[in-house]
Order: sequence, then C-alpha cells, then structure tokens
Amino acid sequence: MGRDVTGLKKQVARRTTPSSTNPYIYLLVKIYRFLARRAECPFNKVVLHRLMMSRTNLPPMTLSRIALNMKGREDKTCVVVGTVTDDTRLAEVPKLKVAALRFTETARARILKAGGEVMTLDQLAMVAPKGSNTVLLRGKRAARTVYKHFGAPGVPGSHARPYINGTSKTGRKHERGRGRRAGKAFKVKA
Repeated sequence: MGRDVTGLKKQVARRTTPSSTNPYIYLLVKIYRFLARRAECPFNKVVLHRLMMSRTNLPPMTLSRIALNMKGREDKTCVVVGTVTDDTRLAEVPKLKVAALRFTETARARILKAGGEVMTLDQLAMVAPKGSNTVLLRGKRAARTVYKHFGAPGVPGSHARPYINGTSKTGRKHERGRGRRAGKAFKVKA
C-alpha cells in the first residue's frame, strides 16, 4: 500500500471566515454562504468569496466608474462588495440602483438626490437572491500608491517610483545623481 500523492500539490488555501471583526460582515457571510449552497448560481459564490477578501483586495469604487459601467444598463442593479465613494469630477449623477458594503455620506446623498436607490447586501439578498438583473463590479486594485513603487527604479524603460529618504520627496535637487554614477545607488551602463 502506498500513499496517494497525486493531489498533494493541488491544495489551494481559501479563507473560510472573513478577516474582518465586523459583526455585520459575519452576518453577510452567513446569508451568502446559505445562498451559495442552496441557490444554484455563481453570483452568490462570488459575493461570498469577495466578502472574505482582505481590505487591499476590496478596493473602493467611485460614482463616476459606476456611472460609466452602468451606461445602457439603467434597469439593472450595480453590486459592489466594497465601498462606494463620491467623485466630485462627475457633474451629474445618473439615476442608479446600487448595492454595496458601505457608502460614503456624499456618495449616498448624491445617488438618492438623483432619484436612485441605495441598498445593503442583505437587502439585495432579499430582492435578488440569485443575483438576477445585477451587474457585479469591483474597484481597481492597482490604484494603491504602493503599486507605483513596484519594479526597479532607474532602470531604462522602467517607470517605477523610487523610495526616497527625507521629508520632501520632490524638487530639483532630489535624485539628481541616481543611476548616473556608482556612488549614487547604481550606474546604468548604456
């Protein structure tokens, strides 16, 4: 008798509980875990998976992005598992039906003022338990400032932002010799 080792490398670690200590999110996980098990549709499984994600994987989404994605889909409900934020660059907010984890005060006020509807995810579970007539959206993960630093700064063709010591990080004098001589971090051989 040998050991079955065929599936050992296929193990995928998935979260079974949310990392948040927020009791509201725990209740949402209970609701969507039930719906994912009992309602035959991938929508509830995706929402459940996103409810358990870390905060860096739940980026906020602005009203302008929602308005852009919902153009031509006015009859459907926009679902964001994350925060919906206001965008002052958007002059006129269209009539929207939005369900999200949380809303900023101004975003909520502007949606309601435009004659739209604001829902929580548990209210959405009552209205559309199978996710019918919904559009599932999420914010841009790479919008975080840390992504600008990824890569090798100073290398030709790279636009990675360097980490600079000191309080002022911009100006004429900063990073003048970087990449031009060996004494200033490195020298690019061109």
